Amino acid sequence: MTWEVMAPFRGRARMRAMNTTRPHSSKASQPGARDPFGAHLRHWRTHRRLSQLDLAQEAEVSTRHLSYVETGRAAPSREMVLRLAERLEVPLRERNALLVAAGFAPMYRQRSLDDLALASARRAVDLVLKGHEPFPALAVDRHWNLVAYNALVPLLMAGAEAELVAPPVNVLRLSLHPGGLASRIANFAQWRAHLLERLQQQIAATGDVVL
Repeated sequence: MTWEVMAPFRGRARMRAMNTTRPHSSKASQPGARDPFGAHLRHWRTHRRLSQLDLAQEAEVSTRHLSYVETGRAAPSREMVLRLAERLEVPLRERNALLVAAGFAPMYRQRSLDDLALASARRAVDLVLKGHEPFPALAVDRHWNLVAYNALVPLLMAGAEAELVAPPVNVLRLSLHPGGLASRIANFAQWRAHLLERLQQQIAATGDVVL
């Protein structure tokens, strides 16, 4: 269970591209905070395997204008930034980076699950985890670090190497490490394949360089 939700890809052009192209790492080309808007736009467009024509059609703008925006010859409006980010399904925290790069104020706030403003959400998560007892259940953040768990999880982690259960506990590493839970999982090969496929999908969706 995670406390973040990712929307599935939409758009025929995007699906066609993802079905015919292997995932690739965007780590080397990840734009920085001082890079212009065009660099961020190009990064996300290529990460989604879209040509300028594909994106222009989805965003309902001319290819020429999109090219001018990407090369810095034209400045996008705030509405255009948000429209392109929506079509590219850029995660909300990265949309802030796009807005700032284009000269606008960020609009999406990011809070920890322990923030007082999210107290009701935290209670809901705890209730869901409690409802899974007598089976272990846990919640992780976007980097698979443990953020909440029910009473059975400490018993599940008992016996794992100390470095694997020292905060912050990375559940992905704990699950696959020989000194963690790997030796206790009867169908480890299938479980490992499932986790790695999930991780690959997450990287493709978010472009998160930490993953």
